Order: sequence, then structure tokens, then C-alpha cells
Amino acid sequence: MSFAGLAGRVALVTGAGSGIGAATARRLAAEGCSVALVDRDEDAVSAVAAGCGRGALALTADVSEEADAAEYLRAAVARFGRVDLFHLNAGIPGPFGTFADVDVADYDRVVAVNQRGVLLGLRDALRHFRATARPGAVVVTSSLAGLRASAAIVPYTASKHAVIGLARSAAIEGAPLGVRVNVVAPGLIETPMQSPLAEALGGEPVVAALRAHSPLGRMGTADEVAALVAFLLSDEAPYITGAVHVIDGGVDASDPMQIRL
Repeated sequence: MSFAGLAGRVALVTGAGSGIGAATARRLAAEGCSVALVDRDEDAVSAVAAGCGRGALALTADVSEEADAAEYLRAAVARFGRVDLFHLNAGIPGPFGTFADVDVADYDRVVAVNQRGVLLGLRDALRHFRATARPGAVVVTSSLAGLRASAAIVPYTASKHAVIGLARSAAIEGAPLGVRVNVVAPGLIETPMQSPLAEALGGEPVVAALRAHSPLGRMGTADEVAALVAFLLSDEAPYITGAVHVIDGGVDASDPMQIRL
């Protein structure tokens, strides 16, 4: 299934070297977008870009650095002339442990990537749309951890709560410019980021219990999240902005007391 209004657009995806970002880049390329892929892992992002067809642009950047954020957008505009669509997806899980044992340096590192990286991406996207006087759309990746609390992943949880506020604020400012900003909140998705989380929570027995807790009885895939992102970026979602879209197989709607190990 293809979504209207994506063919011929220019899209920029951060955290595109693996997982959800890579899946989104591939989906948007398949939809006919010119795609700029951003990741701090040069080899990984180059490999994904190679699979997106001719013309895909691989960029290496640390999204938490102001100069890097400005440069990845400048490079994309230099190649394609503009950027119409943004998927601000880059994120790291950070350490796992109790709240009482949170290390401030670890907390700052997670917030820098997950929260400040989104702030910079949203700010520069709005500046770009304002300067070009063109409409556009942005999707930010939060998490089910951005809607629920966990004492086991405090820095990650805090950062993912914060990006929802950032995205909703940007949606208000972007509306008069014709810019829509939405959030996707994935639950358990089969990506490289899930491996350390699974181990921290207790390994396969806990993962199996969480999988069983989903009404759909499984984890989601990166391609399924990418399809939601593509829809929200497309012309088929013209009245959707400032909203959080949970994609978790029904976990958020379920009774947590049903989990049994």
C-alpha cells in the first residue's frame, strides 16, 4: 500500500542506521521520496542508504550537537534543494537500573541524544519551513515509556516523556506554517535496542511474558512502525497534528495484572 503525496518529496530520517529509522528510510524511498539518512555510525547508515536506491544521501552526525544538527540539514538541502518531511527518530536506551542508582552523567548522555537531539531537529525543521514558506510534516519517535513510568529505565523514560512535550509545542507553532508534527510511541518492537532492555528486565522469560501480555501475542516490527510514520507524513493525514500515536499491539490498553512469569 502506498500513501498519497509522498512521491517526489524529500525526507530526512535521523537514527537511520538501524531499527525503526532504517525501516522508515527504506519505506519512504519505496514510496518515491528522496531520502537523507542521518546516524552517528557511518558504516551502518551508508549500508542502509545503499539499500534505498540511487540518490539516497548518507550523513554522519551526532544529533545532540548543535553544529551537527545544523550541518545535516544544510547537507540535505544542498543535495536536494529542500526537505519536506522529517522523522526525528535517533535515540539511545541508556543504562538500566534502579532510580536510586541513576548516575547523573549517564542521565545527561541519554537526555542529550533523545531529548536535545529532538529539540534541535524540531527547531531547525521549523526554521527551514519558515524560511522556505513551504508546508511539511514531522514525526518524532517517543516510546510507550513516554506514556508510562519505569524505575528500571529512568533516563530513557524521562527523555521520551519530554519529546512528547517538545513535539506538541512544535505542532502549535508549525500549524500556521502548514507544518504538522506528530509523535509515534512504539511498544516492544524487534530492533537492536530491545536486546539490552530484554536482558535488563530478566531475559527471555520476561520477554515471553511481555509478548504474551500483548493482545496480539507478539512483538511488533520496525516495518510496522515505519508504515505508521509514512502515513503520518503523507497527505492522507492532513488533519492530524500534535497527537501521540501508540503502536504497541494493545499493551497500553491491557491489564498489567495479567502478566504471569
